[in-house]
Amino acid sequence: MVKNPTTMLSMARHALGMRVAVPLDAVRWFIANTPPSKKAPQDVTITPRPPAIGIGATIDLMGTTVRAGASIRVDRIEVGEQSFKVTLKISDVTMKVLGESFTPVAGLIKSGALDLSKPGNLAKFMPKKPAVLVEAHDDIGVLDLMQNPKFAENDRVRGVLGTLTPVVQVSGLSPEGDSLILQLRASPFGIPRALNAARQLAAG
Repeated sequence: MVKNPTTMLSMARHALGMRVAVPLDAVRWFIANTPPSKKAPQDVTITPRPPAIGIGATIDLMGTTVRAGASIRVDRIEVGEQSFKVTLKISDVTMKVLGESFTPVAGLIKSGALDLSKPGNLAKFMPKKPAVLVEAHDDIGVLDLMQNPKFAENDRVRGVLGTLTPVVQVSGLSPEGDSLILQLRASPFGIPRALNAARQLAAG
C-alpha cells in the first residue's frame, strides 16, 4: 500500500460489486517472506496473463533442478464445510533443466519427449503426488484443500467456512491489472444455517 497508495480505493470500489481485490504484490510479499523449506519452489514469479495468472519457479523435480513456468486459470471454485475444491486449467507449460544433469527426467525434458500440453497426465505419474491434488487429466487439475490435514483439522477454519459458505460463495477468480479479483455471490436463503454455525463457533 505504501508503494501503491490507490490500492485501498481500488479495493473499496471492488467491494461495492461483491468483489474482493487482492494485490499481487501482497501475494508476492507473502511468498517471499514465507520461511523456506528444502523442497519448496524457489525464485517464484507471479504475473497477470488475463484470464490466467503466469507462475514461474525453480523446483526440484525428482532430483533434477528445473525452471518451470505455466499459465494457470481458475475455472471453478467449490467451497463448503467438507470440501474446498479449485479446478485449474493449465497451459503454456515450460520446463528448462538448470545446470548439468544426467537424470532420466533431465533426459526427457531435453529431448522434448514430455507432452507439456497435457500436464495433468504427467501429474498422475508423480511418485509423491500431493494429497490436495484429487484429480488430474489433460490440462486440468483439481485441488481440494480439505485434503490437507492441517487445513481440514483446524476447527476455526471449518467454523468460518460453515458460517460463511451458506450465504456467500466464490463464483470466480481472475486477474485484473496487478490484482487478483475474487468474485462473490450472496444467497440470503442460507442465513439460518450460517447463524447456527456462528453460534456453534462462538460456543466452541
